[in-house]
Amino acid sequence: MAKRPRKAQKSEAEVQEFVVVTFAEDLEQARDYETLLKTNDIPAAIREQDEESINGKAIAVMVPEEFLDEAHVVIESQDAYDDFYDFALEDEDNDDFDSDIFEDDF
Repeated sequence: MAKRPRKAQKSEAEVQEFVVVTFAEDLEQARDYETLLKTNDIPAAIREQDEESINGKAIAVMVPEEFLDEAHVVIESQDAYDDFYDFALEDEDNDDFDSDIFEDDF
């Protein structure tokens, strides 16, 4: 039986200690989450997962288990901010002012 190099064993063990905090829709979103977490001093990794129930692949964003709760808060806060920003822009785009209101009748 061939032994794996120590480096491979160490990195595999480190990834196994990570738990999934969220699944991303695509690699870009996963990288955004990873950057967000690292900016908040939370170690993060990305790993592609086979998802049989979805018939495809999902991209998992992973953090050490001791950072899981904090990572959830950071991601949920960012998602809430993004949703609010999207709503504000959507609302701004849908403002249908009646142009006659601003015209003078003189």
